[in-house]
Amino acid sequence: MAMKRKPSLPGEFELIARYFAPLASGFPGAYGLLDDAAVIAPPPGHELVAKTDAIVGDVHFLSDDPADLIARKALRVNLSDLAAKGAVPRAYLLDIMLPKTVSESWIAAFARGLAQDQSEYGVHLIGGDTDSTPGPIAIAVTVLGDIPTGRMLRRNGARAGDTIFVTGTIGDAALGIEVLRGAFPSLDAKAAAFLVDRYRLPLPRVTLGPRLVGLANAAIDVSDGLVADLQHICEVSGLVAVVEAPRVPLSAAARAALAVRPERIADVLTGGDDYEIVFTAPPAATKELTELSQALDVPIVAIGRMQAPSTGTRDRVTVLDHTGKPLALHRGGWAHF
Repeated sequence: MAMKRKPSLPGEFELIARYFAPLASGFPGAYGLLDDAAVIAPPPGHELVAKTDAIVGDVHFLSDDPADLIARKALRVNLSDLAAKGAVPRAYLLDIMLPKTVSESWIAAFARGLAQDQSEYGVHLIGGDTDSTPGPIAIAVTVLGDIPTGRMLRRNGARAGDTIFVTGTIGDAALGIEVLRGAFPSLDAKAAAFLVDRYRLPLPRVTLGPRLVGLANAAIDVSDGLVADLQHICEVSGLVAVVEAPRVPLSAAARAALAVRPERIADVLTGGDDYEIVFTAPPAATKELTELSQALDVPIVAIGRMQAPSTGTRDRVTVLDHTGKPLALHRGGWAHF
């Protein structure tokens, strides 16, 4: 029986020159990826905001997902963090660890995915590293953006009495991975495809995020799950949150999935991978936020309120059902360990 041959790849520097150096063109401080480091300076009156996040095969994506979608997700999950900080993205660094079974055509598709999102979001590759690994594909992106000095939206700014808002819809990605695992065999094909697409390709709110500066008091992107990420705001701000589950925005596809499996509401609230923004703002900002939502065609929905903790309070985040009773959630969100 003939042995299966491993794909043959060009050398590291040839790969960089062929597929990644073109992604650095147009950014002078990247030096065409021909140096050991890059130079980036924020505009006058601004400061840099940096964020790094990694995605790993069969943890954050399926290893047989299309390479271009994997690349775009790796970039977008980081762009989402910048959006939640109110920063405008400018450039990114890429560290990619590949098993020896990866083919050159996979790398070419991966680079095409990056090029597509660079064009969409106005960012450039300015450096990074390529390496081999015996394990699954691992991709780490460090994204750099800028924001007016001292204006970054942090977790610690929430105030008692703030309204809790969230962008977009929640739970699509968590339900999408369950679709891929065969959990919703009776769900119609259109709804199933929508949920899977939301899992594979987030929609970072990069246009909206900077517009929240001056309106929001605290913000975070929803990556680990709505409850878990809102809990981070509560912990740092010293407050508690009350969320009304019926007000959490759901897509038509998510509603269809929950009609089949209503117990999956817990996955919607805690599953993660939404890459929306949850933020708090004074009730007086509601009118301006409604106008911003309409202008940018991005849903912004009020889902609850922030309040001071009372004596004996244990849960930082309480989720109420349609009768006003607390929902029992077995976990707050995604945990790596």
